[in-house]
Amino acid sequence: MTLLTLTTLRLILLAVMAFGELGLLIPLIPGLSIIWLCTLIYGLITGFSLGSGIIFGIITLLWIAGELVDNLVVGARVRRSGASWLSLGVAMAAGIAGSLLWPPLGGLVAALAAIFIVEFIRLRDWRLAFRSARSMAAGCGWAVIIRMGIGVMMIFLWVIWTFWV
Repeated sequence: MTLLTLTTLRLILLAVMAFGELGLLIPLIPGLSIIWLCTLIYGLITGFSLGSGIIFGIITLLWIAGELVDNLVVGARVRRSGASWLSLGVAMAAGIAGSLLWPPLGGLVAALAAIFIVEFIRLRDWRLAFRSARSMAAGCGWAVIIRMGIGVMMIFLWVIWTFWV
């Protein structure tokens, strides 16, 4: 592979990774998966060495952790607010349905509405229901921040791989 071709490949993949990183702000775009696929493509085209294989393994673990962080962070925040498991489950299902029916923000709106409604029915107190919805919104915000940080780490490791391994 010539230097020009390798440089072009790196720039294209970096641009797609940047799109993936920005896509983390929109719930429908699988930003971490886009970043991970770019690193896989780079490895398949340029080949894997021991060092690049280790870095790719770390990137893969970060990707898996990033995919789990939504459920863990959001679920923990909502449960800490006193919401029931039923409310959390209904909110997650509503979030999935909302994402399919009204992308990109329908999932968030549907999940927040669902947790508020279920908690209001359960507790008969709109303030407590609102507290659960507010906790879910805060959890979603923290999950985006954490996922963006993971995305930056994945891209940084790929840059190390491309230039020093």
